[in-house]
Amino acid sequence: MIKKSRIQQRMRVKTRIRKKITGTPDTPRLIVYRSLHHLYAQVVDDSRAATIATASTLMKDIRQDLQSVKSRKERAKRVGLEIAKRAIEKKVQHVVFDRNGYLYHGVVKSLADGAREGGLKF
Repeated sequence: MIKKSRIQQRMRVKTRIRKKITGTPDTPRLIVYRSLHHLYAQVVDDSRAATIATASTLMKDIRQDLQSVKSRKERAKRVGLEIAKRAIEKKVQHVVFDRNGYLYHGVVKSLADGAREGGLKF
């Protein structure tokens, strides 16, 4: 029996999730990606293959806001608030949450909570 790496396991989960979730113009997909140091969020309309809004810990305006924050969960919450603000500016109220194969726990959950707090519904 061959042991699969974490990345291979996450990709299997990701493909299972993507079979069920698609972003439409009415309810686009909110995608989360996390690396070791940063967190990224996008709102995507899959029917047009277009990105509606993005936010990450690397963006200048968010990075200045995050300098005083040490906790990764708090940083994720701030990114969630920012993605919600940018999506609502583009008149997007409802989204489908795509956790991208990650567990709905910790940083991913904090980002989702921040997006809900910012006004997105999912």
